[in-house]
Amino acid sequence: MLYHAYELNHAAMAPFREVAGFGKRFLESPLNLFGTTAAGKSMSAAFDLFEAVTRRYGKPEWRLHETLVNGAPVPVKDRVIWQKPFCQLIHFERDAAALLAARGKVEADPRVLVIAPLSGHYATLLRRTVESFLPDHEVYVSDWTDAREVPMVNGKFDLNDYIDYVIDMLHVLGPNAHVVGICQPGPPVLAAISLMSEMNDPSLPATMTFMGSPIDPRESPTLPNNLAKERSYEWFRDNVIYPVPFPNPGFLRPVYPGFLQLGGFISMNQDRHVNAHKEFFNHLVEGDCDSVAKHREFYDEYLAVLDLTSEFYLQTIRDVFQEFKLPKRELMHRGQLVKPDAVTKVALMTVEGENDDISGIGQTQAAHELCCNIPNSHKIDYVQPGVGHYGVFSGKRFRQEIQPRMREFYRLHFDPQAEAEFQKSNPHLISS
Repeated sequence: MLYHAYELNHAAMAPFREVAGFGKRFLESPLNLFGTTAAGKSMSAAFDLFEAVTRRYGKPEWRLHETLVNGAPVPVKDRVIWQKPFCQLIHFERDAAALLAARGKVEADPRVLVIAPLSGHYATLLRRTVESFLPDHEVYVSDWTDAREVPMVNGKFDLNDYIDYVIDMLHVLGPNAHVVGICQPGPPVLAAISLMSEMNDPSLPATMTFMGSPIDPRESPTLPNNLAKERSYEWFRDNVIYPVPFPNPGFLRPVYPGFLQLGGFISMNQDRHVNAHKEFFNHLVEGDCDSVAKHREFYDEYLAVLDLTSEFYLQTIRDVFQEFKLPKRELMHRGQLVKPDAVTKVALMTVEGENDDISGIGQTQAAHELCCNIPNSHKIDYVQPGVGHYGVFSGKRFRQEIQPRMREFYRLHFDPQAEAEFQKSNPHLISS
C-alpha cells in the first residue's frame, strides 16, 4: 500500500502547490510593490521552495542540440534507432554537412555505446557524459523505460533480459564499437560480452570500459553493499516491492519504486541536500539567478526517478550484491555459464574514483582478473584522484582527465579505414 499512499499524498498536495504557485506569481508581479520588500521576497522564495520539494519530476529532456568541433558549432539531434518495451537505443546524430565544414575533410569516428545505469535515475543523468563524447565520437545511449509506464501485457524484465538487450544493441551497432558501462551495467555488460566472445559473435565490440561498476562488490564494500548483505533476499522482496497503482500504464506490475531509491540516495547525504535547499532559499531571496539556475538544473535531474521491475531488482540484489556470482564465476544466463575468461579480443579499461562511496576501490578493477585472457597490452586501469562516484563520469575532472584517456584508448583500438568502410555500408547508423 506504500505506493498508493505515495500517490495519494502527491494528489493531496496538489491544491497547496496551486496556492503556492499563485502566491509566487502574485508576489513577483511588477505591479505588486510588496513583492520587492524583504518580507515579500522571503514569502516568494518560500512558495518556490515548497513547490520544488513537493512536486513530481518527470523525465528530463536531453537538451543536446549542438556540439563544438574545432571551435565550430555542429547541430545534434537525438534519434531512436532501436526499441523494445523496456529500452530504446538513441543515436546523437551530428549534422554531416556541418561536421564536414568544421573538419574540412570526411573522417570516420569511433562508435561509442554508453549503457546507462538502470538504478533509479533516467539515462539523461549522463547528459554531460554524452556531451563530452560528441565532438569526436558517434554516440549511442541505452535509454531505459520507467517500469510503471510498461503495461503488464509486455511481460517481465529481469537481469537475463538486460543482458539480452545489451547483446541486441551490439548487434544493431555491428562490430568494433566501444562499450561503456557506467556503474550498475558493469556486471551485465561484462556478461553479455563474455557470452558473445564464447560464441565468437561477429558483432563483438573493440573495447569495453567499466566506470565505478560493482564487478566484485566484495572489494572495499560501501554502505549500499553492506545493506544488501545485511538484509536477506526475502526482506527485499517483502519490504520494497509494490504494485504500480492505477491509472499508470503499468498498473499492477510489481516494481521497486523510484521514490524509494531516491530516498536511499538522499539519506546517504542528507545534510548536504538540506544545506543545498537552504542555500537555494537564500539565493532566491537575494535574486542570485545563476545559483538558482544551477540548483534547479541539478535537482530537476536528481529528483526525476523511474521504477524498476521487481524481477530485475531482486535478481540484481541476489546475484550481484549477495551471492557475487560473476566474480565467483557462477553466473548463469539462460542455462549457460558466463565465462569472462572467454574474452580475448576485446580491450578492457576500468575507471574508478578515489572517493567513490557507491562502488569502492577494487570493485571495478576486478574485471581485469576475471578477464585473464585479454593481453596486458590491451588493458588499462585508471583511478581518478579526488572524485566520488558521480565524478567518475561527470564534472570537471571527468572532462579534463578521464574522458581524454578514454578517447585515447578508443583511438588506440580503432581502424579509421575499416570504420569508414563500415559506416559507408551502414549509413542508417550514422544519419537518418
